[in-house]
Amino acid sequence: MPRLFGTNGIRGIVNDTMNAKLAMEVGMAIATYLENKGTVLIGTDTRLSKDMLKSAVTSALLSGGCNVVDVGTAPTPAIQYMIPRMGANLGVIITASHNPPQWNGIKCADADGTELAREKEEVIEDIYFKKAFKTSEWDTVGKLTSAEVITTYIDGIVEKINVQAIKEANMKVVLDCANGAASYSSPYLFERLGCQVITLNAHPQGTFPGHRSEPTPDNLQDLMAITRESGADLGIAHDGDADRVIFIDEKGQYVFGDKSLALVAKQIVNRNNGGIVITGINSSQAVEDVVTAEGGKIIYTQVGSPIVARKMMETGAIFGGEENGGLMFPEHQYCRDGAMTAAKLLEIIALSGKSASTLFASLPQYQQYKVKTACPNEKKERALEVLAGSIQGKEVITMDGVKIIEDEGWILVRPSGTEEIYRIYTEAKDLGTAKSWAEDYKNKIEQIIARL
Repeated sequence: MPRLFGTNGIRGIVNDTMNAKLAMEVGMAIATYLENKGTVLIGTDTRLSKDMLKSAVTSALLSGGCNVVDVGTAPTPAIQYMIPRMGANLGVIITASHNPPQWNGIKCADADGTELAREKEEVIEDIYFKKAFKTSEWDTVGKLTSAEVITTYIDGIVEKINVQAIKEANMKVVLDCANGAASYSSPYLFERLGCQVITLNAHPQGTFPGHRSEPTPDNLQDLMAITRESGADLGIAHDGDADRVIFIDEKGQYVFGDKSLALVAKQIVNRNNGGIVITGINSSQAVEDVVTAEGGKIIYTQVGSPIVARKMMETGAIFGGEENGGLMFPEHQYCRDGAMTAAKLLEIIALSGKSASTLFASLPQYQQYKVKTACPNEKKERALEVLAGSIQGKEVITMDGVKIIEDEGWILVRPSGTEEIYRIYTEAKDLGTAKSWAEDYKNKIEQIIARL
């Protein structure tokens, strides 16, 4: 059977691979999966196509007998946070996260707020591809209501943070909302925490005029400069739907997500005198180093926040997350949450009395490099098999893609679950080696693809 859902929902280019007909039929499949009853929360990020796709999904759900609660535009983690609190059976989020503005997507969350498990996505896919839709009778169609979720979501974060410590530290932050969903929540959260907040791109606008919505170094040049020049304690950058966050230290230096993952893991394991931490196979060795040094245990999973979240629930982990700035706090919710992550880092800085740059410099230092290359979906699996078979004399892990272990680092060649590309991640003690490995394996996989 063809696959509909990628690692983070269904994504495509608007009015091309992501259109109203697709959205309507996905909504009908979801209603059929829910046996034409129950309540679905639906919300969006700020993309221009949000209302088109939301209306199509909503109409189909109502036709299928499901009640729908429209929560408007809100961060993905805010919508996920409210699903169990409002007693909904499912959540639908219209978002393409960090993708360019011409993209959009449909993402499903379960009744507990976590991203829908793969086996449940497969049931929806089966209904969708077989067109085995069921609608309700005329007098049992669903009802549409609306609700506000931002206030309760912010309250939930504030309850889990040492607000007094942050207020006493009298911190200044520069916040870049990427013209995305964080514009509705993060400025107000950090004011609640007593911070002086300077905002960038905090007006919601679906064309992302400030910069592309992926928080890469190239896209955050303004944030880096203003953080340094304003004397701020921290720069904070969200992606389009605010489930991830990237930091800039007080010197204006970009901090990769693996470093924030390692720093927060270190603090949480230390406070708990041990515990299990879950992360993807593409995370830095620095995370394992600090977790084991503090008496904890690390468990690796395939890449993907739903996989990390399910493993956290299964093992009773005290913390988990991904190297891209998507961190999960089980006391809050089993979902990536950019605002919760930023609040936690402010708490760590405040309680330590140290600067962000000092705290990040105290971590084990590895250098990562990432590149990507195009690959048609139909060639992805075979290309990986050929690559794995071509490597001799080195440890190879095929849990998710092909990971090659070197003496002082590793290379991971992994197909994207949302785009027709391979991502090549490398890590070494020095940047030159990491860069060389990345280019080498990029060339290798390109040559394999060309031969297939």
